[in-house]
Amino acid sequence: MDQRMRNSSFEVTSLSLESATDESYKNHPIAKVNDHEVRISIMTEPYHWHCHSDSDESFLALEGGLFIDFDDRTVELLPGHMLTVNRGIRHRTRPIGERSVNLTFERAGAQSEMVSPPSEDPVR
Repeated sequence: MDQRMRNSSFEVTSLSLESATDESYKNHPIAKVNDHEVRISIMTEPYHWHCHSDSDESFLALEGGLFIDFDDRTVELLPGHMLTVNRGIRHRTRPIGERSVNLTFERAGAQSEMVSPPSEDPVR
């Protein structure tokens, strides 16, 4: 068999299979692009407040939508919407509705640091 045919460049990723879970939160890598990872996140409850001191993080909402809470505001990402959170910015994500599926793009091995919530949590 030709070496090119065994190259991972030809592997197709099924987002529907990667997002099939009953877990309340699941986040795992589905692809590598140079020194970055593409991760899929499935959530039915909020993720904790955190920041990444060593990487920006981009979010692309696929299903259900996603709220991204910041110290002073909340941004709503509907399916097909994308937002980048710069490194060092405290944030948390939570689903719009019962379930959210989104892709995240960040430097491979980026550190996620749990942080305290802001004094006035923007959850309504």
